[in-house]
Amino acid sequence: MHRPSWRRSVVVSLLSALVGCARLGPPSATATSTPSVATAASAVTGSAVTASAGPTSGRVDPAPGSAPGTASQVGATTTVDPGASPQTKDRPSGTDPAFLASMDLLWSAITSDAPAAALPAFFPLSAYRQVKAIAAPDRDYTGRLVAHFRTDVHDEHTLLGADAARAQLVAVTVPDAQAVWVGLGQEQNKVSYWRVYGTLLHYRLDGRDGTLPVTSLISWRGRWYVVHLGRIR
Repeated sequence: MHRPSWRRSVVVSLLSALVGCARLGPPSATATSTPSVATAASAVTGSAVTASAGPTSGRVDPAPGSAPGTASQVGATTTVDPGASPQTKDRPSGTDPAFLASMDLLWSAITSDAPAAALPAFFPLSAYRQVKAIAAPDRDYTGRLVAHFRTDVHDEHTLLGADAARAQLVAVTVPDAQAVWVGLGQEQNKVSYWRVYGTLLHYRLDGRDGTLPVTSLISWRGRWYVVHLGRIR
């Protein structure tokens, strides 16, 4: 039995659409001056409000170029160690769902004064070993960076006051367009990374709005991680 010609046309059209959907174009290389902004709902669902774009590449050492790369999409609660893989030059985004999930964990840790719960949001030790050209990266990581991070989580909990547990995270802003590519040797590093200062956690507590700082984020495989919550020291 011969299939009517109109059915053949529909099948051809559907196949053409599927083939077209499978083609991935390169990411935009245009950065804007508007920070990435995510609402509290974004932190749960991964939906983005606004995002800044920039050049990405799979190479590590040179300055950023325009070649596309593949960012790691490891979630905040996964058991996969993101630092087990080498660095990429992929530009991170403040509206990346995995990053937002980690900010949700950070906020929960701040409001409950439980610093250990926020460690998935912190730069991984395995990645730090690859980054730092210092004699004892493990000791520096644990004795300085993580120790200060724990103190800063407690301090930000204290800033929220006695009713900290009721504070709601309503948005996270990351000034993605201000991110810089830190070249080799600039911060005792043997592997390059993206760095951005000035991220803010926006919250609401008992009808008033406020912000708490995330001083410095650095990237690993296309995702932002906290490296300094409070002042750099």
